[in-house]
Amino acid sequence: MFDVFIKSHFSAAHYLRNYPGNCEHLHGHNWNVEVVVRAEKLDKIDVGIDFRDLKKAVAGVLSELDHTNLNDHPRFRDKNPSSERLAEYIYSRVKEDLKPFGEIELARVTVCETPKTGVTYWEDSD
Repeated sequence: MFDVFIKSHFSAAHYLRNYPGNCEHLHGHNWNVEVVVRAEKLDKIDVGIDFRDLKKAVAGVLSELDHTNLNDHPRFRDKNPSSERLAEYIYSRVKEDLKPFGEIELARVTVCETPKTGVTYWEDSD
């Protein structure tokens, strides 16, 4: 089994509705994102997935989030754009973009809003 990952980032603003503190006000983060995929086998050139293909799948979703107010995004009009919800959304989008790659399984997405705080999202395989 091989876990292949890329790290990326984006910058965006958000606020958390009904939060009992400063995060209820508009503020920004430089979000760090790690996406991990799982490959049981290697292809004919001995890679699980080309890093370029994985980067492209991740860049698609991050480019729509970059330099925006996340609360204005259709996904977050009724949900807070918390790190948890961002990780879940990025996971769902990347999972769709990886379908053409066959046996590659999206393992997890980690979103960090600071160097010391973050969230990892994955789906149960059961």
